[in-house]
Amino acid sequence: MTLLEARGLTRHFGGLKAVDGVDFDLAEGEVHALIGPNGAGKTTFVSLLCGRIPVQSGVIRFDGADITRLPAHSRVRRGIAYTFQITQVFANLTVFDNVALAVQRRGGPLDGDTRAALARVGLADRADQRAGTLSYGHQRLLEIAMGLALHPRLLILDEPTQGLANAEIDTFKALVRQIVSDTTVLLIEHNMDVVMDLAHRITVLNFGEVLSSGTPDAIRANPAVQAAYLGG
Repeated sequence: MTLLEARGLTRHFGGLKAVDGVDFDLAEGEVHALIGPNGAGKTTFVSLLCGRIPVQSGVIRFDGADITRLPAHSRVRRGIAYTFQITQVFANLTVFDNVALAVQRRGGPLDGDTRAALARVGLADRADQRAGTLSYGHQRLLEIAMGLALHPRLLILDEPTQGLANAEIDTFKALVRQIVSDTTVLLIEHNMDVVMDLAHRITVLNFGEVLSSGTPDAIRANPAVQAAYLGG
C-alpha cells in the first residue's frame, strides 16, 4: 500500500531548482532511503513533505488525502514526524522532559508514552539527565525518541548517523529494524553502508530531479548513479 506520494513536486529559490518536478512513492512498512550529492535537493524535498517549506507546484498525498497545503503541525497530527539534520534537543531540559514535550504536542499519556519512547531507544536509564550533557550519539537517539513519541506512521530521519561512532551506528541500525514493524521510515543518509544495509528501496536525487529509484542492488549497479554519486 502506498502511504505517501508526491507528483510534480517543485520548489525553486530564485534561479536554483532545488526540487524540480519530482515524482515519489513511499510504501507503507518500508525503509526508503533518499540519497544524492550535496546540494541535490534532499533536505528541501523532505521539508516540502513535512510542511516546513511551502510547495510551489505539485501534489502531496498522505494515506490517500491531499496534504499539499497543510501546515507542518497538521501533518504531525496526521502521523508525519521529521527529525532534523542538526540535533534539535533542549539542552537545559532533562531527557524525560524533551520527550514529554513531544508527547504533550500529540496529546498522549505523558508519563507512559515518554518512558516507552525512551526505552525503545535505550535511554530509559538517562531520563533524569540534562540533555545537554549527553554524548552526541545519545542526543541523536534522544531526537529519534522525540519523533517516536509522536506515534508517527512516517518517521523522516535526516542524516541520523552523522557524527556517530561505529558502535552507535550499529545501535541505530538495530533500532530502525525494530521500529519499521509499525512505522514507515524515510532515511536521508550519506553513509552508503547504512543505506545498503537498511533500505528496501532507494531514490537518488541529483540537481533537484530523480535520477533513479529501485532496490539497493539496482541502484548499486546503475551506471548513471555510479557516475553522479557512488564514484563507480
